[in-house]
Amino acid sequence: MSIESVTQDKLKIVLLEGIHASAEKLFRDNGFLNVITANKSLPEEELRQILKDAHYLGIRSRTQVTPELLEYCDNLEAIGCFCIGTNQVNLLATQQRGIPVFNAPFANTRSVAELVLGEMILLLRGIPAKNAAAHRGEWQKSATDSYETRGKTLGIVGYGHIGTQIGILAENLGMNVQYYDIENKLALGNAKPADSYHALLQTSDVVTFHVPETPQTQNMMDSEAFSQLKQGAILLNASRGTVVDIESLVNALTNRQILGAAIDVYPVEPKSNQETFISPLREFDNVILTPHIGGSTKEAQANIGIEVAEKLLKYSQNGSTISAVNFPEVGLPSHEGKHRICHIHQNEPGILAKINDIFSANRVNISAQYLQTDGGVGYVVTDIDQTSSEQVFEALQKIPKTIRARILY
Repeated sequence: MSIESVTQDKLKIVLLEGIHASAEKLFRDNGFLNVITANKSLPEEELRQILKDAHYLGIRSRTQVTPELLEYCDNLEAIGCFCIGTNQVNLLATQQRGIPVFNAPFANTRSVAELVLGEMILLLRGIPAKNAAAHRGEWQKSATDSYETRGKTLGIVGYGHIGTQIGILAENLGMNVQYYDIENKLALGNAKPADSYHALLQTSDVVTFHVPETPQTQNMMDSEAFSQLKQGAILLNASRGTVVDIESLVNALTNRQILGAAIDVYPVEPKSNQETFISPLREFDNVILTPHIGGSTKEAQANIGIEVAEKLLKYSQNGSTISAVNFPEVGLPSHEGKHRICHIHQNEPGILAKINDIFSANRVNISAQYLQTDGGVGYVVTDIDQTSSEQVFEALQKIPKTIRARILY
């Protein structure tokens, strides 16, 4: 499958699920005039229709990009996930079709950290339960199960960008910070690595999760982990819904093993704001339930809109694929005065030689060339003289194992 070059103003950009207006503005400011937006995810049939001639797709977490959907997307060149995760996209299928996928893994770091910190303070003071009681007309003026943050131990599971920032903020409140990560991480501030995951659970007054969704993290907070958790601890999960086993959490709350919890992500979530949120956690006054809004602040959404749109723009205009999650990463300089040919192919020996044979046979002068491979895909970017690009492009498209090719003028 190959894609001919299309003029920039004709390229179709589809932005779904209420992506911040900063993304659309950036596209239009750069000459992309055919920008379609929607404030929600679309039904399957409508999604297929709108994507059949789309070149770039922007989504958040609700739109599922499956191999079946991709069969209707012959023109699709790249996908932007305007969020942290990319689980909603089949990364193997997109890679095999030569479609890089970009996301914004760090743009909402501060927003998530602030939410977790605020929830932690509220739970330590027992505010959620007292607030719920007050709404029912009950007056619970008491210091029972109400604590300051100062001197308490915060255990952070997953010491990445969010985890480290939470640790710094918590230290400023006078907390002792420890963390557990499967990789060796440099401690910031006075944070210390825990000896093990179970050691962290046994010695932390507050435990917060900031890990990706992997087979290793699925239900890592299960009944066995809860049995290791310090009596009267507080649990927070703003990472992935599969990390905490909900049944085990319900049992720990029912048995008063933990003081409270704050959950922002769930194994199954409503697909729209019109659907009813169903969870056994709804019955507990000492649980803060938020609808997957860890990164849902105006500041974070604006930053995400700009970050992901910029990555799509660089790929469209320059061919750069830095930070693509499923694709060879190539950082490219500008190509003024040259035509840039981007060739995506199955990663097999001899493809580069065939590409250069075509250039040689047509007496094309190569100004610069970049090659990177990743898994099953190879990505060759070649800068050549302007006068010779058209005559070789058709030949390059016919190379066996070619997935797609583009000319950038």
